[in-house]
Amino acid sequence: MHPNTQTLNKFYAAFAVLDADTMASCYAEDAVFEDPAFSLQGRHQVGGMWRMLCAVTQAKGRDVWALEYRDVEADATQGHAHWEAHYRFSATGRLVHNIIDAEFSFNPEGLIRVHRDHFNFWRWSRQALGAPGLLLGWTPFLQTKVRAQADANLQKFLTKAA
Repeated sequence: MHPNTQTLNKFYAAFAVLDADTMASCYAEDAVFEDPAFSLQGRHQVGGMWRMLCAVTQAKGRDVWALEYRDVEADATQGHAHWEAHYRFSATGRLVHNIIDAEFSFNPEGLIRVHRDHFNFWRWSRQALGAPGLLLGWTPFLQTKVRAQADANLQKFLTKAA
């Protein structure tokens, strides 16, 4: 097994038990993370996002949390994985089953340099937000609103953690 595959397995095994510190240790200092809700630069922001999400899940949804991952493969420069998360969306209390395909690139030291998660935002928003997600989840308006709220939550979390 390539060492970068081991890094991804370490990352997802830590995620399954909500160990954000181990997750953050898998990223390079200059890491980039992108998904439909976040666009982050640097280990501080990326690790902060995972710390925030893990803390919220531990506090408000540990009873329904489950993470499954598979198809983890990597070579010296890039990798991919498929993962599915079952959780309670803290803002609404609604249950979500999110299905994600992830792409990675690695630095020469074997740390994640770029992490991009792809999922169907409309599917996610219908589950997480209910009627507003059903009606507006396909629009750039709602995705922009969700991104702004996610960024505000992260900035508040990082300020408190400092």
